[in-house]
Amino acid sequence: MLIKICGITNEDDALATVNAGANALGFVLWPRSKRFVTVEAAARITELVPPHVQRVAVLVNPSREEVERLLAAGAFDTLQLHGEETPEFCAQWKDRAKVWKGFRVGDAASLAPLAGYSVVDAVLLDSYSPTSHGGTGKTFDWSLVREAKKLGRPVILSGGLTPANVREAVAAARPDGVDVSSGVELSPGKKDHERIREFICNAKTEITT
Repeated sequence: MLIKICGITNEDDALATVNAGANALGFVLWPRSKRFVTVEAAARITELVPPHVQRVAVLVNPSREEVERLLAAGAFDTLQLHGEETPEFCAQWKDRAKVWKGFRVGDAASLAPLAGYSVVDAVLLDSYSPTSHGGTGKTFDWSLVREAKKLGRPVILSGGLTPANVREAVAAARPDGVDVSSGVELSPGKKDHERIREFICNAKTEITT
């Protein structure tokens, strides 16, 4: 199962996350986020990341030119598109990177758009907020992950996960991956290394039980 720690902003947190056993790191390149990093800063951090760890660029409604510049930097192997990007927009990057599409989930009706995104490599389900594109620290009904998996795409669970609830979340939802940011932080953009280790350990424990 994929275990992604998102909102990485510095080298110390990146190295601690990799050493704890995460297999994906997320870098938020959306300027309105509290965890925003520039492409240049993220690229310097990813130089320390071993090849087996996915380097995920988190974007919200980027322009085609922005994605082109990002991929040209060579620092990322995965695009997480977390806005209102169309299937056609997602599809044009498939030969250059893995593409994940993020969706904000409030209820079962929120899953309806997923059917149109068969082109993406995975969907990421996060808690719905009318004012935020993620990082809310709130959970949603985990049974909806099982419904989303019926559409045949890998599903990554996000939203309100913590070391205390990730075992329960994995048991209830059986996602293909889990994604955490605020649940392992001391403050926005600054990770708690012990909480990262605990989160990963608890997620892996549930996987093997």
